[in-house]
Amino acid sequence: MVRSDQLVAGLDVSREAFDRLHQFENLLVKWNKAINLVSPSTVQDIWNRHILDSAQIIPIAPSTPRSWADLGSGGGLPGIVIAVVLAESSPATKVTLVESDTRKATFLRTAVRELNLTTHVISDRIENIPPLGAQILTARALAPLPALLGYVQRHMDEDGTALLQKGQAAKTEVLDARQDWIFECTSHTSMTDPSASILEIKGLERA
Repeated sequence: MVRSDQLVAGLDVSREAFDRLHQFENLLVKWNKAINLVSPSTVQDIWNRHILDSAQIIPIAPSTPRSWADLGSGGGLPGIVIAVVLAESSPATKVTLVESDTRKATFLRTAVRELNLTTHVISDRIENIPPLGAQILTARALAPLPALLGYVQRHMDEDGTALLQKGQAAKTEVLDARQDWIFECTSHTSMTDPSASILEIKGLERA
């Protein structure tokens, strides 16, 4: 995929945001030598496999959300990428990253500082922290959907939207989740992997 000075996964971004994303890419490569932030097999293609894969979520969400929470942020994917883009397009949006692994949380705080972001990092288990009431909630490869929706319900505003990145088993996970949950679900095919998808979930409640 060709890199552009202005387009990132279809998003028109400034040169500053573009440079910040490349700075983040370099941080991932550097820290991945000590901490397993991304699979070693994908390090040579971080831009496409991880940066663009994360950025593609943003056009699906409301343009100016008041709050955005990323659960199980790990290596900042998609959380840091979202924070970089929103710092420019929606600076009033409060972005919160939740990561229980202390080493990964240290990486996230380092990225926030070096990229000059106002993003808040919480280092604790998702089920332990007070409800975040996020208007938009994201998670990437965190847990199977039936379990994940429990975290979503806890931390998403009742009128909010969850944007959950899923692999080939997405349809099966949706069917399994409907045994315990009621929700609206729109599936968006991933731009970076046709076998993957982003599940847009609203109106979540227990069955």
